[in-house]
Amino acid sequence: MHKITALAAIAGLSAMLAAPAMSQDAALDPSGSFADEWGTTFTFSLCGSGTDLCGTLDVLQGDSATEENLAYVGKQVMQAQQTAPNTWKGALDAGGLSAEATVTQTGPDTIDIEGCQAELLCQTLTYQRK
Repeated sequence: MHKITALAAIAGLSAMLAAPAMSQDAALDPSGSFADEWGTTFTFSLCGSGTDLCGTLDVLQGDSATEENLAYVGKQVMQAQQTAPNTWKGALDAGGLSAEATVTQTGPDTIDIEGCQAELLCQTLTYQRK
């Protein structure tokens, strides 16, 4: 379960698929640090044209904190293009993990990351602003 959790989490922080950029909703700002219930944290910021979402993996907890996956801690692991207001889509290939992901800011202090492997096994994790 922790491997799937980390897969979904890291999936939100990967090099993303190309999609048309749309303007960012001024009411929501994804910039900052967010953590899941297990303690895995990311720092997000707007980048590129100002609508892309970049993310750095800060802490990786649980069974997925393998030597191979820990190599990504402290590194930018995502630059996602915006596909709708407060939504970014893309794909991940980091170490032994690969998945497609959708990152959605659902409120001022929450981000959901849905990670799917082989379009069959999907999981959504909620991250709270720290």
